[in-house]
Amino acid sequence: MPLESCMILLDNSEFMRNGDYVPTRIEAQQDAANLLVGAKTQSHPESTVGLSAGTELLVSPTEDVGKLLNAVHDLQISRTGGGFGPSPSSSSTSMTADNKTKAKSISDIAAAIQVASLALKHRKNKNGSQRIVLFVGSPLEGVDNRTLAKAGRQLKKNNVSIDVVAMGELEVNEDKLKELVDAANGRAAAAAEGEGAERSCHLVTIPAGVLPSDVLASSPIVHGGSGGSAFAASAAAGSAGDFGSPGGGAHVDFGGVDPNMDPELAMALRFSMEEERARQERMAAAQASETTSSGGGDGDAVEESKDAEMQEAISSAASPTAMDLGLSEEEALLQQALAMSMNENEPTAAQESGDGTENDGKPAAAAATAAASMETEEDDDDEAAAMQLALQISLQQAEEEEGAKKEEKQQFQDPHFVNQLLGSLPGVNPDDPAIQNALQNINKDVGDGDKKKDDNKKEEDEKE
Repeated sequence: MPLESCMILLDNSEFMRNGDYVPTRIEAQQDAANLLVGAKTQSHPESTVGLSAGTELLVSPTEDVGKLLNAVHDLQISRTGGGFGPSPSSSSTSMTADNKTKAKSISDIAAAIQVASLALKHRKNKNGSQRIVLFVGSPLEGVDNRTLAKAGRQLKKNNVSIDVVAMGELEVNEDKLKELVDAANGRAAAAAEGEGAERSCHLVTIPAGVLPSDVLASSPIVHGGSGGSAFAASAAAGSAGDFGSPGGGAHVDFGGVDPNMDPELAMALRFSMEEERARQERMAAAQASETTSSGGGDGDAVEESKDAEMQEAISSAASPTAMDLGLSEEEALLQQALAMSMNENEPTAAQESGDGTENDGKPAAAAATAAASMETEEDDDDEAAAMQLALQISLQQAEEEEGAKKEEKQQFQDPHFVNQLLGSLPGVNPDDPAIQNALQNINKDVGDGDKKKDDNKKEEDEKE
């Protein structure tokens, strides 16, 4: 929908206490107002909605949905004779009181429409169209057709559209409200009404016992288009259960909606019904093809299973099992393990073992165990030889280290070697008495150590 600024005029007179709408007129009006607030604000990101009750402006045109819903929820019935009609407590016995009531009714509805048009005129966003949605639940006894026609022509002059929702008091208000809507549409639109021309202003009458929100949901006030009070008639028929009657099946191709009243909705319903019918036909065809393919597939599966059974029987007959050779499960496993561990470079041994197993099972198993024991003994002998070789190598290394140490000791015990070594050092005199005494003491200690070692060896030999 295009950008639009809308003012919703609510009726809060004493007549809204009536219970001909569930649960009351004012609560049903609040429900319908909530529907309009959501529809108008969601139709375009920049659309604005305002609220007024009679001549009192509640909320200026705004995009704040929460503020609007709170204002609708807080709406109370006015106790000062508000609304668009006379107060129920007004007395009609006096002529002066009757004249005052008529003047007040005329001023109330005319002033309410003027306040709403001024609120739209001073809106923030000047772009987009202007619209007023008027809820009327009070009898317009003191209002004449000429006054409403003048108000409608004024709205037409200011490019303001008006939609009227009539709730109750239809016998008194329907003709007058129709005059207001025709004047707002213009003479050309009113004259071309029978030709199906599109109208910018609409009148929706809601019969007693029907929720106004249900009627407005499919009306031009919410989604645009042409139409009028025929929506109320269809809603009333639906609530009364006329769809179950033989005559309730009219316009079945359009979802039960008269295409003359709402061509756009009728075409949308027709397209959706055709798409659903095509989808169901595709599903039925797919199921039929699956059943036929599953039947052929079962025959193929049976043939394949028979072929597999024949192949298994042939293979089982061709290859002898362990039971046919007279071997137990343990012997067969042992045979497989030995065959896998045999060396590939000894084909003769493998052939002999295979021949033995074919001729007689038990001797072949005994020969296999003997061969395995021989292999383990050979492995043990190899390990012992390796250990002995490692010990010999370690002993030789120890003897070589001891011999190298002895040679070093013997070199230092040689006086000639020591004198040469000391003489090669700079600043050392080998003939120094202190050095000679130290060398003599070292030789004595070494000699005493050798004697002790020899004595210890002799004692050990004697003990042995």
